[in-house]
Amino acid sequence: MSALSALPFLKPVHLRSPRSSPGGQRRHTLPASEFRCLSPEDAVSVFEIEREAFISVSGDCPLHLDEIRHFLNLCPELSLGWFEEGRLVAFIIGSLWDQERLSQAALTLHKPQGSAVHIHVLAVHRTVRQQGKGSILMWRYLQYLRCLPFARRALLMCEHFLVPFYQKCGFQALGPCEVTVGDLAFVEMQHSVQGHAFMRRNSGC
Repeated sequence: MSALSALPFLKPVHLRSPRSSPGGQRRHTLPASEFRCLSPEDAVSVFEIEREAFISVSGDCPLHLDEIRHFLNLCPELSLGWFEEGRLVAFIIGSLWDQERLSQAALTLHKPQGSAVHIHVLAVHRTVRQQGKGSILMWRYLQYLRCLPFARRALLMCEHFLVPFYQKCGFQALGPCEVTVGDLAFVEMQHSVQGHAFMRRNSGC
């Protein structure tokens, strides 16, 4: 059983009732909505959503296809995908980091002994934007991190126009990030996920 499947708030939101075939036999249908860790096999779907979401805005992607595969091989447990009827509609990819603040190396490295989860990217498919899915997915991801004994905080870097969105998700701005990508500058943000021992004891984590 995966870590995600043990958490009640990460199980499918609801399931469609099985449909009957013409012969009266019930056939399997996919969950209407489910959340699970991503795998390397999801990399292409992830990249297609990310490319459309970011290239039109900033001209580049936080993660390229080989980097997506890299992190989904090293630390798939730090990713979360939202699937509707089997189709990926939103995702988060993270890795572990072992320093107080993010540096340029954090863009490509996974530090297994780290206690900070570096959120590399959150993206939502263009057909389901403006529905609150990004906020819902981030909330579920942070709930999941609270059940990981090694996770103490979540870190991310974002452009200035996204700061209000992440503040609504509970992140606090730490100031300018030392990481740059081309001409882009970022704000570094942090969310504490430690101090939830009671939740871990009583949630099946």
